[in-house]
Amino acid sequence: MPDLPTPQNAAEAALLSECWDAVLSYADLCTSGSVSATQLATEAFTHGIDELRAATAASKSTGTGRRALRLPRIPLLLASVRTVAAAWETNGLGHRLDPDLRLWLHSDKAARYIGPPLHRPLALRGLRDMQEPDAVLLWLAEVESLPMSAVARRLGLDPAAASSELAQVRALFRDRCHRNHLDTPMNAYCRSYARLLDAVTRSPSAETPEDLSRHLARCVECAEAAACLRLHGGGLPAALSSGVIGWGGLAYLERRRRAAEAGMIGGRTDAAVDTGLNEGKPVRPRIGRTGILVTAVLVSALALTVSLMPFGGSKGDDANAAQGESTDGQSLADPGPSLPSGSTTKSGSGSGSGTGTGTAGSPAVADSTSRPAGNSDQEAQGESSSPAGKPGGATGSPKSAAPDCRVKYEIVSEWPDGFQATVTVTSTKALATWSLGWTFKDGQRVGQMWDGTFTQNDSHVTATAADYNKTVAANGTFTFGFLGSWTGSNSAARNFTLNTASCQAAG
Repeated sequence: MPDLPTPQNAAEAALLSECWDAVLSYADLCTSGSVSATQLATEAFTHGIDELRAATAASKSTGTGRRALRLPRIPLLLASVRTVAAAWETNGLGHRLDPDLRLWLHSDKAARYIGPPLHRPLALRGLRDMQEPDAVLLWLAEVESLPMSAVARRLGLDPAAASSELAQVRALFRDRCHRNHLDTPMNAYCRSYARLLDAVTRSPSAETPEDLSRHLARCVECAEAAACLRLHGGGLPAALSSGVIGWGGLAYLERRRRAAEAGMIGGRTDAAVDTGLNEGKPVRPRIGRTGILVTAVLVSALALTVSLMPFGGSKGDDANAAQGESTDGQSLADPGPSLPSGSTTKSGSGSGSGTGTGTAGSPAVADSTSRPAGNSDQEAQGESSSPAGKPGGATGSPKSAAPDCRVKYEIVSEWPDGFQATVTVTSTKALATWSLGWTFKDGQRVGQMWDGTFTQNDSHVTATAADYNKTVAANGTFTFGFLGSWTGSNSAARNFTLNTASCQAAG
């Protein structure tokens, strides 16, 4: 595996510190394993550093002091990941890449990024035409999802004026995209909608004419232009990530958003201070994917050990079982009150306290020394964890069982014929793997998914775990996202099931 290039100056050292986490995150999306991801990120970082050094040398040789227009540092390095991945595919290393990425590399979509400049994605051209400080500000705030306090510190801006400056940079990006759209070679039909598209996307209250909506649903280039020109509605981050990065751009955007919300933002060793999220607190190390999996396995093993551990004296349990009682009177999902602090020769409730392991209203259990020894052979193996409401368990009024899981289905962004959604699932039980199913009411179709794989049969969709997020601890959560298409209406998904068991949708 090649080593990372040795920084030649402080600027390159800062570049490595600030950008490595982003490059590795995208490389992980593009590959089939963590080892391949690290190697792809390393080669891409080396390729990007060489490109930056060559551009700097060329700028100095001209004597003008002006740099050639190029992408800011992070998207430039992400583009290097795409370039190196294409080289892997050409040189027989494609088995290390994600299968969907391999298909994309052989499609017309990938060819747009290396084809004639005027036919490249509009967001890519618009960002490249901006001055580097403006482009960096836009990318960090919109795609990397850094809070404005962190962006201001990193770029040396006045925190009080950072938000207003970002608004100006957004307008500047729109202007660059509008000019590039007018310069793009297009047929007469698309050209006839260019000015109308500019007018409609300028105002949040402007309604899109029906004929323009139909055209945007059929024309990829005009739909991309609409996403770049429409600054309201929250679609700018998706337009930037998908237009500049290409394959996996929206999945990368979702990963960075979730990392920023969790406070796990890459950068210098004092990045926790830069985010503005951990002000005044010691910096905590970031937890990698392997660490999360190991922690989940340990928690699951501990939960299983505790659930199998006998409580109280064995003779007392045998006596309870012989009388048709549960040893603890409750299911594992609904643990009972704490054990009494008295002698361990007693089991179950005391004659008068009612605070033992049985449920309220259960008959008093005598001292274990007075029970017949033969009762120990009468206990059925599976009865020790019977639910409180089961016949034979002494309870006054059975309680309804809590759901095993809850699902939060969230539409992150939506456009005339498509949408981006995030699904977050909380499971009360530990899972060795997971498969979440649901149905669409309005005939929506899933097109691309990250942090999971999917199959769809008519309106029913099944999402299954990726290799790195199969294990879920008890009361743990897992999240995945996807892109979908819709026509007419786009209501929320329903009828969720987790591993074929019914799952409750969160409000």
